[in-house]
Amino acid sequence: MAAAAACFRTSNSPRQNSTSTINYSQLLTVSSHHASTSRPRIATNSHFPFIVIASDISSSCACSYSNIFTQFKIRENQPRLVHPFPYNNSSSNNIWNWNDSESSLPKSKQAAASVNLRSSRPRFRAMADPLTNGAGSSRRLRHVSSVAAPPSKISRLNAVVLGDALASEEDDLVIPNPDFSAQAHVPSPGKYLEMYDRSIEDPAGFWSDIASQFYWKQKWGSPVYSENMDVGKGRINIEWFKGGITNICYNCLDANIAAGNGDKIAIYWEGNELGVDATLTYNQLLHNVCQLANYLKDIGVRKGDAVVIYLPMLMELPIAMLACARIGAVHSVVFAGFSSESLSQRIVDCKPKVVLTCNAVKRGPKVIHLKDIVDAALVDSAKNGTVVDVCLTYANEFALEKESTKWVEGRDIWWQDVLSKYTTSCDVEWVDAEDPLFLLYTSGSTGKPKGVLHTTGGYMVYTATTFKYAFDYKPSDVYWCTADCGWITGHSYVTYGPLLNGATVVVFEGAPNYPDSGRCWDIVDKYKVSIFYTAPTLVRSLMREGDEARLPDHPFFS
Repeated sequence: MAAAAACFRTSNSPRQNSTSTINYSQLLTVSSHHASTSRPRIATNSHFPFIVIASDISSSCACSYSNIFTQFKIRENQPRLVHPFPYNNSSSNNIWNWNDSESSLPKSKQAAASVNLRSSRPRFRAMADPLTNGAGSSRRLRHVSSVAAPPSKISRLNAVVLGDALASEEDDLVIPNPDFSAQAHVPSPGKYLEMYDRSIEDPAGFWSDIASQFYWKQKWGSPVYSENMDVGKGRINIEWFKGGITNICYNCLDANIAAGNGDKIAIYWEGNELGVDATLTYNQLLHNVCQLANYLKDIGVRKGDAVVIYLPMLMELPIAMLACARIGAVHSVVFAGFSSESLSQRIVDCKPKVVLTCNAVKRGPKVIHLKDIVDAALVDSAKNGTVVDVCLTYANEFALEKESTKWVEGRDIWWQDVLSKYTTSCDVEWVDAEDPLFLLYTSGSTGKPKGVLHTTGGYMVYTATTFKYAFDYKPSDVYWCTADCGWITGHSYVTYGPLLNGATVVVFEGAPNYPDSGRCWDIVDKYKVSIFYTAPTLVRSLMREGDEARLPDHPFFS
């Protein structure tokens, strides 16, 4: 699948010039048989913010590649993607050289370059820049093991900026300085290849070492993983850490509090309207999670039961996910923009004990009556044999007053009215690594959306690991991913991945262009965001605003 993402590493120092080439360095997405989408992160630079678009990855990629220098040129507010290319300056002196070759692609298409790796390496595609090469040409990367030093020039390739080195208008290749590389979790291509090779040659040992960094009530048995990918031999199946007993909520919250991070900010919440915000420390987040978990237990939700969550990007959304995980319930988050028909289908599929929602949400100036959508979905699901007895509703009075909310007596309950009655501690339900964690649906681009069940252990280890390495997360970072938790990116890189690493996360309820197109940068400035993870679609929409956008007083824009 294609991995498309834009990441910004902001800076506390002013930019040194107004025309710069920005570079992405040392991307790590560790190999795994546990399928996931590769996600990038930007290395720190003391002089420049980093703006990156991930390379397009072919469907044959095994989710394992690194050191892709994807350049993004900023000139007169007109960014464009230049050439992605990997470079290896490890002690083995292996490098990748560009070789020109003719392309058979239609001229209407961008020229695609294939990467020929050694047999143990995966493949990926890098999009050549038609503005530089012409649409009728492409470049092919060829592994060269006999070259002892990197070339000083690379034909038709723009210079890059790494560390304290400044870009020029020449074709110079700028190598990361030692201080720049040393601060990364993967400080060199050689280190990455060492990790990668071990993940292939000794996957059990590799993933066991990583998994051991988490809390397990009982360690898994042998083998670490088992798989059957041959339909002729039976049901397709992959199992990770089977027999291991753990809980992802405990690892997200209790473990971080035990490590001394209880007073650290877990969530900065920014509402749709200016000036509407809130924060939760790890201690406070745990208390809120436990209150909801205790309520769910009180109404009969048990391990393995389903809970449907139809919430916008309020703090209550990650709270609800974690509360379900704490008691072993399986959450099914439905994007709070889907119709009542889509919601009803998901309710019928999983037959939940309860639906969690809110009365309404504002997206920009528009009020969306979510409770009305839930009401219609519950009527429809009842006609199809699934009756839900409880609808716990958060009163989002910034969008709609309680008195204006339609109500079904005996079924509907106000969130704020009941949760405060419950204690702020809740025993953990320990689960097997292969017990289900959540159900999430595919996009439906190839047909009817399909529910995909994610289990606990493999998802926990992989999500935490990819967050740590792909974003090169450090404890001092403030991280913001603009994805909604209704999608897998939001599950993995808003809630679970960051919290498993003890990160501080920004959760934004509103629209990125409300009240104006400077809102994203207001949030970056307000919370001192150091890692900004968003989609190219949003970047392009902000680019279209050009100089008309209102920019805050932030070094990112100086």
